[in-house]
Amino acid sequence: MGKIAFVFPGQGSQYVGMGKELYDNYGIAKEVFDEANQILGRDLTAIIFNGPEEDLKDTRNAQPGILTTSIALYRILQSEGVEPDFVAGHSLGEYSALVAANAISFGEAISLVQERANLMAEADPSGNGAMAAVLGMEREKLNQLLKQVSQVEAANYNCPGQIVVSGAKNGIAELQNLVTAEGAKFIPLAVSGAFHSSFMKEAAVKLRPSLAKIQWQEPKVPVIANITAKPVSKEQLADSLYQQIFSSVLWEDSLLALKESGVETFVEVGPGKVLSGLVKKTIKGSTITNCEDENSLKKALAILKEV
Repeated sequence: MGKIAFVFPGQGSQYVGMGKELYDNYGIAKEVFDEANQILGRDLTAIIFNGPEEDLKDTRNAQPGILTTSIALYRILQSEGVEPDFVAGHSLGEYSALVAANAISFGEAISLVQERANLMAEADPSGNGAMAAVLGMEREKLNQLLKQVSQVEAANYNCPGQIVVSGAKNGIAELQNLVTAEGAKFIPLAVSGAFHSSFMKEAAVKLRPSLAKIQWQEPKVPVIANITAKPVSKEQLADSLYQQIFSSVLWEDSLLALKESGVETFVEVGPGKVLSGLVKKTIKGSTITNCEDENSLKKALAILKEV
């Protein structure tokens, strides 16, 4: 029998109303949202459920909002007796994965994520950073092109033929010319900064003391880290999350590592279906399901109880 991995989404998956059905119908989910409000000292739930969309897109709301919704869903799965063999999360989603693995409490994670979001929002006050998706180009070829421009780095290796780049706006413009000349697609992203690049180094340095203060626990199931695509130990967690802010997310590599470890079923736990699409493009023949609302939750539980 194949193993199960829970994968948790990152920023960009948020939408107004996410988690509302869960809050209304599952006491265990309501507790998670209420705990988030209490710890943060503000009504985050009101923004998640009611918007406006522009407010929820703000990284300072999106990051804690996605974490809260993902963990509410995870708690419901857990209450139904479903546990993963492995967990992983895309960027911000790595914090959700660590909560699911009992490496950190939800209360500690929501405080850390709020601080992370605040620091990332403040990291590029002049607005010089930008991000873009490169579609239809091999990793090696793009890495060669990146050497020809300044201040642009690969932010996310998402799946074969989909890589996100991040860095200075003028460098991104230069790279666009090189990429399109090679016949690949170049799609600028609507983001507020150059995430997962050197532009975020200052934010990482400022977050480091808070990461060091956490009493990390040994994960109860392996957590595949973004920066290495390998399981991370409790001794490595603070440094791994520090580096993650300004390093490439090795998502394609992480999915392949999960496949090599015997994972055949991938469950996306959180808003949206972004990661489900990336799994489909990376691991052919795997079973993929997602949990984001009551309907998808019931479908996922039916599949998981047969696995």
